[in-house]
Amino acid sequence: MAKESADKKRMLKEVIKELHGGASPTKVKEKFKEVLKGTKPEDIAKMEQELVKEGMPREELQRLCDVHLAVFGEQVQDQELHIPAGHPISILIEEHRVLLERAERLGTLVKMLEEACDSVYVGDALTELQSLEKDFQDSEKHCLREENVLFPTMEKHGVTEPPAIMWMEHNRIREIKKKLHDLVEKWNTMPYSDFKTRLSKAAGPFCSILPDHFFKENNILFPTALQVFTDKEWEDVRREFDEIGYPSFTPPHVLAAFQAVGPEPKAAEPSEGTLQFETGSLSRDEVEAILDTLPVDISFIDKDDRVKYFNKAEKRIFVRTKAVIGRSVQMCHPQKSVHVVNRIIEAFTTGEKGTAEFWITMNNRLVHIRYFAVRDKKGKYLGTIEVTQDLTDLKNIKGERRLLDWEE
Repeated sequence: MAKESADKKRMLKEVIKELHGGASPTKVKEKFKEVLKGTKPEDIAKMEQELVKEGMPREELQRLCDVHLAVFGEQVQDQELHIPAGHPISILIEEHRVLLERAERLGTLVKMLEEACDSVYVGDALTELQSLEKDFQDSEKHCLREENVLFPTMEKHGVTEPPAIMWMEHNRIREIKKKLHDLVEKWNTMPYSDFKTRLSKAAGPFCSILPDHFFKENNILFPTALQVFTDKEWEDVRREFDEIGYPSFTPPHVLAAFQAVGPEPKAAEPSEGTLQFETGSLSRDEVEAILDTLPVDISFIDKDDRVKYFNKAEKRIFVRTKAVIGRSVQMCHPQKSVHVVNRIIEAFTTGEKGTAEFWITMNNRLVHIRYFAVRDKKGKYLGTIEVTQDLTDLKNIKGERRLLDWEE
């Protein structure tokens, strides 16, 4: 078995080497078929991961995905996955179907607009184009659910490379969508002849990349996830899908209630000294370090109006000492403003309001002070948190500085 796996991995390397040398996916697909024989999607995924660990750039594996697609295109036609209604994968596949219909319609509209000599003859087509473009922008929720729920869960099972490659393709699609959005939004600021030429160049790549990308996900990525996820994980995935939300075009019938069949695994006991939260676990030291690292002053007043906690930010704006712990919040403010403090707390306690904010100039710095009512999941008032931040430098930020612009 080990020798067979090594042979398949060697063949994968040969395929990638030929692709790197300029060979087309069609030319090397016969060799790749030998790798696929008797190999499950998740096994291919694991071999790809091993290649990355050995130094293979992900960009090369992306070329391999194109070969994978060429081979699968001959073997399957959107294979039936037999999944229940409301299952996260059925939702994703249905959204793929709708988006492909939208992309096909986009291609039709582009042809109509190309044939017209003036925008006055295609008013309805332009209106429909704007509507389609809004759907493409709204499809960002689809990508976010995959990137923030499906992909991390696959990674927990050791399946890292297929999600990484799909994320790369998401970013390519985002770039194309942005160009399309900018063009459609400003179509009437340029000569119509220029607009339809630029539209054709923007829409062409979009209409071609979506079918290939969705085919890879439907026939490679999703079957792999179905193989490795537990029933409990699928329930968690659906819950987190719901939290992120869905595009306006997601058909309501696919959002049926979902409950996986199978026993719920026993949750791991948190280790001693660990605080278990709904969204993860942290040690006491980690919690304290996180709160002290935040670039804001934080103070918490409990339900009895007494100071219970404050962080020790590196550049604290307002002085806080341990002597204030347990002190009535009313005693922490000048007498002339205590009546306002009481009104805020009363509004928070009764549920009338949940926030209050103020800003002042102090030592030539703009300081933003916000109060938030803190409640448990049932809405019970637990106290008030004060968050203070120096906005002076933030106000001067202009343009963009992206992650890739960072320098050591």
